[in-house]
Amino acid sequence: MTTPAITPARVLRSEWHKLRTVRSTWITVLTSAALLLGVGILMGATYTSGGGDSDVDTVVLTLYGSQLGGIALAVLGILVTAGEYATGMIRATLTAVPSRVPVLWAKAAVYTVTVFTTSLLTALLTFLTAQVFLSDTDQAASLTDDGVLTAIAGNAAGVTLLGLIALGLGAALRSVPGAIGAFVGGVLIAPEILGTLPYEVMDTVVRYFPTQAAGVLGSATPLPGAASPGAAFLALVLWAAAALAVPALLLKRRDV
Repeated sequence: MTTPAITPARVLRSEWHKLRTVRSTWITVLTSAALLLGVGILMGATYTSGGGDSDVDTVVLTLYGSQLGGIALAVLGILVTAGEYATGMIRATLTAVPSRVPVLWAKAAVYTVTVFTTSLLTALLTFLTAQVFLSDTDQAASLTDDGVLTAIAGNAAGVTLLGLIALGLGAALRSVPGAIGAFVGGVLIAPEILGTLPYEVMDTVVRYFPTQAAGVLGSATPLPGAASPGAAFLALVLWAAAALAVPALLLKRRDV
């Protein structure tokens, strides 16, 4: 019997099968969606015109839960890679695909499509649901307003790229707790600490850190003191590319 050839399509199919049949995928995706939708409804239902949030961008206000939901999806990204090392399944995976690196690209591709699609659909639903409560307030908006659809798509893109960074950390560190700690400390907390340093250059540097760049993409109006949307998107793509390049190199240089 001839052994079937290893092709990119077969590697992708394998990784998609693993992603959709693991319970943690459904738990993290549903948790993320519930957090985004729940916080969005809460913000819409409790909002009053002329309050302290009247100057907040409407998309940012309604999708505020994406900060919490994004953490759940980042954990999913870590589980996609580091989770296989924890269970030992990675040995079978890399035995089936000896060239190794295509496995990482397939995991990243399947994760990207899944997370971006679910994040975008959830963000659209959340925005529209929140607007039911905001229709008679100064935060009333529609999908046809300038920048709204772009910001909603940008929010989904930002969450997805942050998750890819987490996926790369999981693949590089090969430890679920270690990667979660690195993501929380390096991506979420470090920019806040660096931003408090009394050096003007730090303000410029922090603008292009992942969470700050993702925030720019999810706003329908320009944020004061922030990077431009184009620069923020490029910075986030480069962060994600660097996070994936490191484990790709390590896969070639060290044992499982």
